Amino acid sequence: MFFNPNHLKVSILTVSYQSAATLRQTIESVLAQDFPSIEYWVIDGGSTDGSLEILQSFADRIHFISEPDRGIYDAMNKGLGRLTGDIIGMIGADDFYPSHDVISSVVQAFTQHDVDVVYGDKQYVNPGDPHTIVRYWKAGAYQMSNWLYGWMPPHLSFYIRKSAADKNGPYLTQFTCSADYEWMLRALYKHKMSAMYLPKVLMTMRNGGTSTASWKHRWVANREDRMAWAANDLKPFWFTLTLKPLRKISQLFKKNL
Repeated sequence: MFFNPNHLKVSILTVSYQSAATLRQTIESVLAQDFPSIEYWVIDGGSTDGSLEILQSFADRIHFISEPDRGIYDAMNKGLGRLTGDIIGMIGADDFYPSHDVISSVVQAFTQHDVDVVYGDKQYVNPGDPHTIVRYWKAGAYQMSNWLYGWMPPHLSFYIRKSAADKNGPYLTQFTCSADYEWMLRALYKHKMSAMYLPKVLMTMRNGGTSTASWKHRWVANREDRMAWAANDLKPFWFTLTLKPLRKISQLFKKNL
């Protein structure tokens, strides 16, 4: 079923905790979008760093709650339960949109193609200088078999019909860092939802470091990636989850699209 853009609402969700340093820029980038009908929710985990005051300063333009949660995926589920739009997307509390027409471009893709999911590319910037792009993640055209070769779409450049999100169900809160991978795997590979690639940068993220903690994070993520396939009774190839981090490493050197 094709969407009518004149009767369409997009819901955007941000989950935040102690993100006062970047939260205002994130909110302003959502409010600067040129699509006229956006419902924006921020689910804050009870921050004490001034985030609540930032949220309150936008109280007439956004929806928010600030209360303790049981982790990022519990907070995401709280948000999903509140969204009422026809299309759902997410933006991190330290991310921002690269242009004013991201949401309208996504809406146009949904209105022109009868699909459940639209996804695109993202770019990374220097944390200390958000105007300096350091690398890109080019997602590429969709084929379901790509999952078996370590592929995944960038989850913050991933937009889904509300009806499809409802069918897919909540994030699995037993995961600590890979529930987004599991959720998209469940939608596109297990439920075989239809998807299309929009060749456009849809998200700007601040580049992370390469500390010991981040290497530990990658080890945990790989373990949870295996859990994601098992949780859905899916069987990857023996090399699938070895290729996944290798594909991510190749993105580290992508300086242009």
